[in-house]
Amino acid sequence: MLSAFGIAMSVAILVMGRFTFDSIDYMIDYQFRTVQRDDAAVVFAGPRPARARFELAHLPGVVRSEPYRAVPVRLRVGHLAKQTAITGLDPAGELRQLIDRDGRVQSLPPKGIVLNKTLADLLAVREGDMLAVEVQEGSRMRGSLPVTLIVDELIGTTAYMDSRALNRFLGEGRTISGAYLSVDPLRAAELYSTLKETPAVAGVAVREAVIKGFEDTIAESTNATTFTLTIFACVIACGMVYNGARIALAERNREMASLRVLGFTEREISVVLLGEQAIITLFSIPIGFLIGWALCYLAVDATAQELFRMPLVITGKTYAFAFLVVTAAAVASAYIVHRKLRYLDLVGVLKTQE
Repeated sequence: MLSAFGIAMSVAILVMGRFTFDSIDYMIDYQFRTVQRDDAAVVFAGPRPARARFELAHLPGVVRSEPYRAVPVRLRVGHLAKQTAITGLDPAGELRQLIDRDGRVQSLPPKGIVLNKTLADLLAVREGDMLAVEVQEGSRMRGSLPVTLIVDELIGTTAYMDSRALNRFLGEGRTISGAYLSVDPLRAAELYSTLKETPAVAGVAVREAVIKGFEDTIAESTNATTFTLTIFACVIACGMVYNGARIALAERNREMASLRVLGFTEREISVVLLGEQAIITLFSIPIGFLIGWALCYLAVDATAQELFRMPLVITGKTYAFAFLVVTAAAVASAYIVHRKLRYLDLVGVLKTQE
């Protein structure tokens, strides 16, 4: 039982060590290819009239342009407050949509405010509650909005509104803060050069650059730890399997030698000895998968933060990796033990008076 538990724990650590890569890959694909379908996001130096959308749409390389309105706010409920921004989206937009962590598209309500789940939890609000909104730009107006939808997202603490409803709440016309662009890759360099020379443009967030920055940020904090954990798990797996086989050989050395004296071949006594280790290993692997899943679940809960929440995603490659490492350790251990069976003390057994 102890050998089986040790092997199962090594499998669990292998699963947990590889899980981070699965989770990050899913997070990047979800956020930057499912939620954010734009190739670039243009940020104006200040609010601009709606006609700026059409000016962007006619720039070289722009295939599609969808404006947005973003305003910094302080959301308050009782004694709880949070500094964030409300992003006003085009309800008919395709480049930026409300999509929960399970990939379901959520319709943008025509009224009220939408919060992601992390922000809603920080403010302790539910759908239907009222939020006090303090705008942090312009006239710094104050008002209140009902929470009409809560979306479970993986990144950030963001609030959303229908752009037209946000314009009405701010008491302004069809003002925009920027636009999401779909860009022709053949003319991307020309477009970015034009935007760089446009005085009204404060910045351009290029999706591929954002993805690289995100990967680098995550890599700094997780890759070294994950690599060390994986190596550690591989050593444990090899050590547990080999140790179990060696102990079994030491405990049954006389019995194996007796069987050889009685006429059993090396192959036959190997089956007797190593067959047990094979059964223990195969029994331990699915248990290790379950323990690994539980450890990953606890890790997801423990590492959740405002910047990002790692999804509980474990791919078949991770399970296959753990299976192959443990199987390779078992095969290597079996080979070493099998070689030691050639040197059993047969003469010593024959001299025994029992």
